[in-house]
Amino acid sequence: MTGLFVTFEGGDGAGKTTQAMLLQDWAVAQGRTVVRTREPGGSEVGELIRDIVLHHRGEVAPRAEALLYAADRAHHIATVVRPALQRGEIVIQDRYLDSSVAYQGAGRVLDSGEVRELSLWAAEGLLPDITVLLDVDPATARGRIDADDKPFDRLEAEHGSFHERVREAFLTLAGNEPERFLVLDASRPVDELAAAVRAKVDEVLSRSGDVGTRG
Repeated sequence: MTGLFVTFEGGDGAGKTTQAMLLQDWAVAQGRTVVRTREPGGSEVGELIRDIVLHHRGEVAPRAEALLYAADRAHHIATVVRPALQRGEIVIQDRYLDSSVAYQGAGRVLDSGEVRELSLWAAEGLLPDITVLLDVDPATARGRIDADDKPFDRLEAEHGSFHERVREAFLTLAGNEPERFLVLDASRPVDELAAAVRAKVDEVLSRSGDVGTRG
């Protein structure tokens, strides 16, 4: 059996967690077994790395940051994601390698191609079947984050131009792989977004013998 790998991408405050939760609820109601996870932090090792890359108070050099994300990804894919897919389950994941290309590549002004190759090497070439990109203007996203009244993590605290580069990188990635990406305007009502995501997942699940782009 081969499962389905769905990732949610977008800037901070785009609503990825909400949409991942709603998709999980729908899939479970359909009788499917779901593994919902995230990067960084989808494993015990990943939680340790997450604390460094998002909450460490000192400086983390951009290349070191990219390598830490890749280390988390290598362990997470090997121990959580691939086993679930091999069991025929649906994996719903908050962030994956496209976030590394956008945040560490464009955001930190590293070579995006090198960051992508590093991520693919770490994940042994695994690509999602569907990547939902929730596109949101950085100013709108910042307003949502402010409304949560929680301390910013290291990436959320970056200046506006950083988040503009991240947004443009996500849109470029989606333009380069339209067959994998579902791009949605994150300013739309939550229920409309959820319906669009469900329709895409249902479409892919209904394709007989065509449920994977993975390596």
